[in-house]
Amino acid sequence: MEERFPKCLKCGVGVMVPLSDYGRDGAPIRYKAWVCTNPDCGYHIRIDNGEVSYGTRIRETEKKRQGI
Repeated sequence: MEERFPKCLKCGVGVMVPLSDYGRDGAPIRYKAWVCTNPDCGYHIRIDNGEVSYGTRIRETEKKRQGI
């Protein structure tokens, strides 16, 4: 069965794909974020501590800058 993801409504080129993560206690968090596959778009929706944020600004994390 092929999975289909919704087209990005911001750029209309990419599709929104889900990303999962792990919580502080190691519990899995399914679909914590949805991101557009079009690198020129960068649109994303995510949940942090129960708050939903969205936008187009993708930034490098401190961990990534430190090579962790």
